[in-house]
Amino acid sequence: MHPEKKTSGKNLPVSLNGITYIPDYKSWIPISSTDRFDNGTMRIIYGNEIAVKAIKDHKTNPWPNGTIFAKVAWDQLIDSTGNITPGAFKQVEYMIKDSKQFASTKGWGWARFLSTKLEPYGKSALFTTECINCHRPMKDKDFAFTSPIAH
Repeated sequence: MHPEKKTSGKNLPVSLNGITYIPDYKSWIPISSTDRFDNGTMRIIYGNEIAVKAIKDHKTNPWPNGTIFAKVAWDQLIDSTGNITPGAFKQVEYMIKDSKQFASTKGWGWARFLSTKLEPYGKSALFTTECINCHRPMKDKDFAFTSPIAH
C-alpha cells in the first residue's frame, strides 16, 4: 500500500494500517536532518523523487501527492571531543502523501518500523492518531516538520 514498491520477491513487514516497509528509501536523496536531544537520537530524512522535485520547484506547501519521506533514526554517539556520530539503528518512519487514501489523517499516511527486526509500531491501526496529533502544530506547513535543505 504505497506508490513506490520497486523491491519485489521479499516478504516485507507491513504496518498495522497497511503500509509496507519501503527498503528503496536507502537510494533516495537526504533532504534534511534532525537531532532529538530528548531521546539521544539523530535522524536523516530521505525524500523520494516526488519530494525532491517539489523541493527544487519550491512546491512544498502543500506537498504533492506521491511525496514520501523516510526518517531514519540512530542512537547518538558522542566522543570525548564532542563529535556526534550514528550508533545503533533505532527505527525508520514513513510519511506518505495521498490526499484521498489518507483523508482521515490530513492526507498523510504514517508507518514506523522499529529496530533491525523492522517491527511495525502500534497496538492497532489507530496508532496514526498519535502521529496526526503530534504533527497538528505543523498544519500550516502541510503537517510536515521537515524543512528541506535546498537542492
